[in-house]
Amino acid sequence: MIATRDAYGEALAELGGENDKIVVLDADLSGSTKTGVFAKKFPNRFFNMGIAEANMVGTAAGLAAVGKVPFLSTFAIFAAGRGWEQIRQSVAYPKANVKIVATHGGVTVGEDGGSHQSVEDVAIMRAIPNMTVIVPADGEETKGAIRAAAAYKGPVYVRLGRNKVPSVFPAGHQFEIGKGVVVVPGTDLTFITTGLMTAAAVTAAEKLKAEGISARVLHIGTIKPLDKELVLQAAEETGAIVTAEEHSVVGGLGGAVAEFLAETRPTLMKRVGVYDRFGTSGKSDELLKYFGLNAETLIEEAREIVSRKK
Repeated sequence: MIATRDAYGEALAELGGENDKIVVLDADLSGSTKTGVFAKKFPNRFFNMGIAEANMVGTAAGLAAVGKVPFLSTFAIFAAGRGWEQIRQSVAYPKANVKIVATHGGVTVGEDGGSHQSVEDVAIMRAIPNMTVIVPADGEETKGAIRAAAAYKGPVYVRLGRNKVPSVFPAGHQFEIGKGVVVVPGTDLTFITTGLMTAAAVTAAEKLKAEGISARVLHIGTIKPLDKELVLQAAEETGAIVTAEEHSVVGGLGGAVAEFLAETRPTLMKRVGVYDRFGTSGKSDELLKYFGLNAETLIEEAREIVSRKK
């Protein structure tokens, strides 16, 4: 198990040795975002911008304009919140080659409470034109996603977490922007998941198999652009969809899937996530249980939606 933010720090430091155009900016949180790993190796290419997120985004846009490949990091609540206008105007509008890697997304920020638990950031970033939005499932996919983001020309938002998460993908897993992955085959329903909920869905699928329910697990690492081909295939072949994300059900993965299927192939569907409310203080594992972001909830929803199919 490894936290996606730790995998980010490792990948960024590796990339720094391969490409001297990569520069890194942080808003006085490099110990938490793990950009400090890059800073130790390449101090002349690291910029601590202080608690000035909007200025950090503007500076990154300027660096991109002169040919650098800037990665900027802070907590998700600050990246999508304090930096929103600059992201829209200075990064997305001109299609600047800036990579925004936000850590501490979702309710697993834990005791920091609802003020710091960003459950809206994916929706905010997904609504901005020209923005690519990525939410990796584990450390291995994070490493691939960071490499893909560096190679991609244009704005990218990558959402990472604070805590260690189970491994879903093997070493050497190839991440491709805009492509989902069928992690578990199945015919009765499809779990369409992202982030840490993919591991929960794998566990749920294993337990459902013992009940005679065949659950497919489709991991969506790129929320935007959505892999419409695999989503449509899942809807047509299984006829029932349960989305799951550590994010609000409004505007995130569930919203993206629902919007697409409503216009192409209306399908029985349930969204699992945070139901239009703020987070609250507590231990990470307790909060996941409190908000129903676990395998147990997915199993219940799977049973219900399969019974509705019949």
